[in-house]
Amino acid sequence: MTISDTRPASGTAFQNAATRLLDVGGTAFAYRELGPPTGVPLVMLNHWGAVPDNFDPRIVDGLASRHRVIAIDYRGIGRSGGTAPLTVAEMAQDTIALIRAMGVGRVDLLGFSLGGFVAQQVVLDAPDLVRRLILTGTGPAGGRGIDRVGRVSGPLIAKGLLTRRDPKYYLFFTASARGRQAANDFLHRLKERTSDRDRPASPGAFLQQLKAITAWGRQAPQDLSGIRIPVLIANGDSDIMVPTPNSADLAHRIHNATLVIYDDAGHGGIFQYHAEFVAEALAFLSS
Repeated sequence: MTISDTRPASGTAFQNAATRLLDVGGTAFAYRELGPPTGVPLVMLNHWGAVPDNFDPRIVDGLASRHRVIAIDYRGIGRSGGTAPLTVAEMAQDTIALIRAMGVGRVDLLGFSLGGFVAQQVVLDAPDLVRRLILTGTGPAGGRGIDRVGRVSGPLIAKGLLTRRDPKYYLFFTASARGRQAANDFLHRLKERTSDRDRPASPGAFLQQLKAITAWGRQAPQDLSGIRIPVLIANGDSDIMVPTPNSADLAHRIHNATLVIYDDAGHGGIFQYHAEFVAEALAFLSS
């Protein structure tokens, strides 16, 4: 199957999906939803400083061809109200509360990078809430190099400013010809939505999330042996933000995990190999 074969069952592409708000305990949380209205929904949790416009539309549309997909904003990010939390645990509690407020019952959960930290915590805190788990470009609490993400990212963020490129060009992809082409293609896809775009994360929220990521990297490792639901783990072989060995560590420590590593790919391996990832994710969710 290729991405061109798949369109959301609702007939709405992610680039046109409406942004909705749901009040949860006095805070408005923003999200976008598409795909068939029935079945177990797939909730998507994004990376550091990301708003819904940073979700890869090829991945969202591909998954929404068979599943109800709900892409959410964290507290204090994009159109969601409140102040960005300082811990992953708080983000997980927000996510649990939002899912329950939606009244959807059990969900599948996909977390990329920071979203993968949050997704793990959701499963540990509310194990009955999640049916299947997809972890991409991410790692466990206390994982190798996670507390250094600010030091690793800072020079490349500055390079992006100096070269007038989105920093993800350097942070998410390798420097090979294939990696650079994948970066350009991905960044072009992120511009497909031309109206009703989210405002970017504020500098304050960006730094709050960095503090949460650093704390996650420094906290004691968690016992992941109790996670018994099926788990799909994917990453590039050259991730510099959440070093790739963390993906192998997750797969080793989670009982029912499948590991996929993409060749000549970085933190954004699932974006570089979006067609392959969507096919693998759909097969995993349907198995």
